[in-house]
Amino acid sequence: MPKWLNDAVFYEIYPQSFYDSNGDGIGDLEGIIQKLDYVKGLGCNAIWLNPIYDSPFMDAGYDVRDYKKVAPRYGTNADLVRLFEEAHRREIKILLDLVPGHTSDTHPWFLEAKKAAESEYTNRYIFTKTVWDAPPQYRMMCGLCERNGNYMVNYFSSQPALNYGFAEITHPDWQLPTDHPDCLKTVEAIKDIMRFWLDKGADGFRVDMADSLVKNDEDKTATAKLWRGVRDMLDEEYPEAAMVAEWCCPERAINDAGFHMDFYLDHYGNGYSCLFRYGEWGDKAVFNPNGEGDLSAFTEEYLPNYNRTKENGYISFMTNNHDMPRVTAYLDKAAIKLVNAFIFTMPGVPFLYYGDEIGMRYQADLVSKEGGYSRTGSRTPMQWNSGKNLGFSESDEPYLPVDPSDDAPTVENQKDDPDSIYRVVTDLIAIRRKYDDLHGNGELEFMANKGQLPFSYRRGSLVMFFNPLGREAELQTAYAGDVVYKLGEAVISNGRIKMQPQSFLMVQI
Repeated sequence: MPKWLNDAVFYEIYPQSFYDSNGDGIGDLEGIIQKLDYVKGLGCNAIWLNPIYDSPFMDAGYDVRDYKKVAPRYGTNADLVRLFEEAHRREIKILLDLVPGHTSDTHPWFLEAKKAAESEYTNRYIFTKTVWDAPPQYRMMCGLCERNGNYMVNYFSSQPALNYGFAEITHPDWQLPTDHPDCLKTVEAIKDIMRFWLDKGADGFRVDMADSLVKNDEDKTATAKLWRGVRDMLDEEYPEAAMVAEWCCPERAINDAGFHMDFYLDHYGNGYSCLFRYGEWGDKAVFNPNGEGDLSAFTEEYLPNYNRTKENGYISFMTNNHDMPRVTAYLDKAAIKLVNAFIFTMPGVPFLYYGDEIGMRYQADLVSKEGGYSRTGSRTPMQWNSGKNLGFSESDEPYLPVDPSDDAPTVENQKDDPDSIYRVVTDLIAIRRKYDDLHGNGELEFMANKGQLPFSYRRGSLVMFFNPLGREAELQTAYAGDVVYKLGEAVISNGRIKMQPQSFLMVQI
């Protein structure tokens, strides 16, 4: 296990939207280099960088055309190596985004695989036996190749699925087992890509759709076995390299597959949703001030997962990511401050999405850009100052429009505001990194009465009290001590704590 993860706080950077250094309207690697001191100033000591590989950008770079080449719009391979070096000089680690489930349909592997003539890449992707064979349970693209067969895609039509085999063979005329030599070659090709970038200075990978590789793998056992083999390679050759999974099943991803971290997402209507997002929970999100939330919807799911995985890896909360509406679409400023207090005091390895530290807004109804669709509104340019395009770019045509509101939040107008989300985020990250009890997988004890609100939890000598309700409330507590941090007002007296609406208190006992 890489030791540096225990004290890691990640910052996710969407490269095309972060900072444009050359005025072409698109963020680039040089722009990230120029803002590394800003990232360090937040207290973050690690970065997750969304895909920077050569791509036709049908899905914002998650359709890779060349895994070993930086997309020219971001710079060169040498620029990425320089980013690694400059980040490391500031004691910042960098994870690249690994996309192992599919490639672009313009990748050289696929251009060979779609030909009628057989080659070493014929089984690199999943093709049916004939063009007339298109089973409805799979996403298939039909009649687009000279090869007599249809190919499976993972998501968009431009993303043919790489072939890692099938756990259950239902069509033996074209489905291969996971131990077929050609499927094993696919695994080795991904390891080769990982080694390529690790040798150049990368500190690991966030793995896109990590649970999607082996098909007909209902319980994901075969996929987990595949990743365990990758982890074995890392342990032997790159023991300080880290992997975080987009899986949202910590026991499978961490204990079985060997990932060091697993994202705790809201993709599946899980406990994350009931905390911060309305979604299927309606108005019953825990941090919604209307008071209809139930913490047990979270704790009954999360705590068993935490207890079963805490010796082997980390469950990672995130403020948001590039695939979700920003939390500003759901909660008000006071609630968002409490959300950050929760994320940065819970166990695991937290991830801060660029712009969330200043309360950037989700821009609904934007025209889709590079396959973003509803996600486009969370991918708008970082808002730095009051200048042109709010400091993102000098171009007349930026990658996406910035917030047009007169009160658009920027780093410039938020960083010195004592009431800002920026101040809360940076304060909490500093506190997290100061106290060992708030690192990694330390002690955690929830003290909630059947999920009722307010609630509290203890991490070693630190106790966190939350009142997410829009009204004053009290709760019993056996703990009192020195105040470490607070949002709003809260007073502990005679075994009870009286808390103002939407307040937070951290004490050291």
